[in-house]
Amino acid sequence: MSQLLEMLGCRYPIIQGPIGNMNAPKMVAAVSEAGAYGMLALGFIKDGQEARILIREVKALTDKPFGANVVLMNPRVKEILTVLAEEGIKTVTTSVGRPDMVYPFLHELGLRGLHVVLSLNHALKAQEAGVDGLVVVGAEAGGLRSRNPESTTMVLVPLVADHVTIPIVAAGGIADRRGYRAALALGAQGVQIGTRFLASKESTVDERWKQLILSCPDGGTTLIPVQKVLMTRVIITPWLRELLSDPHVDLEKAINYGEAVRAWEKGDYEHALAGAGQVSALIREIKSVKEIIEEMVS
Repeated sequence: MSQLLEMLGCRYPIIQGPIGNMNAPKMVAAVSEAGAYGMLALGFIKDGQEARILIREVKALTDKPFGANVVLMNPRVKEILTVLAEEGIKTVTTSVGRPDMVYPFLHELGLRGLHVVLSLNHALKAQEAGVDGLVVVGAEAGGLRSRNPESTTMVLVPLVADHVTIPIVAAGGIADRRGYRAALALGAQGVQIGTRFLASKESTVDERWKQLILSCPDGGTTLIPVQKVLMTRVIITPWLRELLSDPHVDLEKAINYGEAVRAWEKGDYEHALAGAGQVSALIREIKSVKEIIEEMVS
């Protein structure tokens, strides 16, 4: 058994990527029931009590191991970690923040953590800070990105593997058995999957979002600014294409990221942002989580 599987306690070294508030308990449970590691996304929750409610909703649906992603910059991060430990969570992923400020406390609680990194420099600093493993995210991945130049999964994973001694998980551009096997060959002990699970039967995102993933062509995603230091990858919709084609448009002012995400709830589909990775171009069918995982490891 690999170090990663020993940490996760599941059958397959596949982690569900945390995507905003889209990781509903139903989907987390489905991932764990299929033998992978379901992951609650707790980056946007208010406090530990909200985390406890979500954890118990997952527990009502599965007795298999699952974890949670915690944003280290959340002012309630220690409260949230305490609740995770109290509820029996063993391994978490952490992101957006300094692990050296939180991991001593995390370890005191008996938790283990995999820290999300976007570069070799991030990886080395995280290892020095005492993290138990790394989620190494290539530039083609969906989700939040830095504004710094970044390397693809094919480059970054073996680069990090050559320089660290802790287990690493590859993320970005993985949607089927080819990507899964490639990640292991590059030096990862497992993979983290986001976009492929978004386009699943259990996914709670709007069906129009799923269809945008299915119809996404090669080159059909782009990075847009979210904050002064962050970007996020989204599918290019007609509305976004029009903005991008205007050289005079300031995207930071033209796109209110929070409003564009909430547009799905309001039914304003024309101005909604559909987050997804470049791997969308490989996805052509909505499958169940179980089918996705079984195909990946077959």
